[in-house]
Amino acid sequence: MPGPHGVVVVYPHTSNWDAPVGVLAKWAIGLPFRFVAKSSLFEGLAGATIGRLLRRLGGEPIERGAATGSIARLADKIHAADWFWLAITPEGTRSYRPHWRSGFYHIALAAKVPVGCAYFDFANKEVVLVDYMELSGDALVDMEKIRAVYAGKQGLRPELASNIALRQDDIGKRQS
Repeated sequence: MPGPHGVVVVYPHTSNWDAPVGVLAKWAIGLPFRFVAKSSLFEGLAGATIGRLLRRLGGEPIERGAATGSIARLADKIHAADWFWLAITPEGTRSYRPHWRSGFYHIALAAKVPVGCAYFDFANKEVVLVDYMELSGDALVDMEKIRAVYAGKQGLRPELASNIALRQDDIGKRQS
């Protein structure tokens, strides 16, 4: 690993099996990776049950529908810890989306940490951390490099894999 802090992009995220397989992979390599999950899993009755389990497994709640300062909060958490690698599925869902969510990109830039690229290969029963890169801040150039890393990779349900691209209005935008 290139250091004690970073963001790992996990792609494709096309199946409910991705979460348990990802947790098992985390345990197998013995590193305390953190991961984001939708905030509703940490609230109310779900929070009292599955939310507790998710926190123990390394889950960090994220509000997906509104700007709540999550990027700055997670960047601060990354730096406050001795070791903190945050795994994110940029699709944000197991359903098809025409683009990725940009949170991973903005968190890595705000925290000034490298991005690792990991993928699920269900055909070969592997979870692979294949590459690391420093982001340049030029989203078009960075996304082209990321797209090249994932070329030909397919999840359990390839038809649900999102295009490896950010929304046009997310390019160059900084959130806090």
